[in-house]
Amino acid sequence: MSQDHSHTALIWKVFGILSVITIVEVGFGIWKPEFLFLTQLFGTSILNWIFLILTLVKAYYIVWYFMHLADEKRNFKVSIVLPLVVLIPYLAALLLIEGGYLYRVLSPWVNWSY
Repeated sequence: MSQDHSHTALIWKVFGILSVITIVEVGFGIWKPEFLFLTQLFGTSILNWIFLILTLVKAYYIVWYFMHLADEKRNFKVSIVLPLVVLIPYLAALLLIEGGYLYRVLSPWVNWSY
């Protein structure tokens, strides 16, 4: 098997994985099951956590394979991935906490349904 053929197979495999994840996300967005949407976990619904995790998995595949991070040296990979592993969960937690706070504080004055 040639080098080009193995890369083509890998690209199709990653494309398939990204397609399945996207289909699952769209399916959950359309279906929006109540037990996932109404159950709270760490300040937001389980459905939001599923979307967040699936989006991070998609971002990993895009960066690792399509942006060729898998072919780089170890130190470069660590310098790219380590800040993201720390900053993305921090930012997500910050947004969820502050968003929940704003909702609780502003809800007496804002009509959230249009």
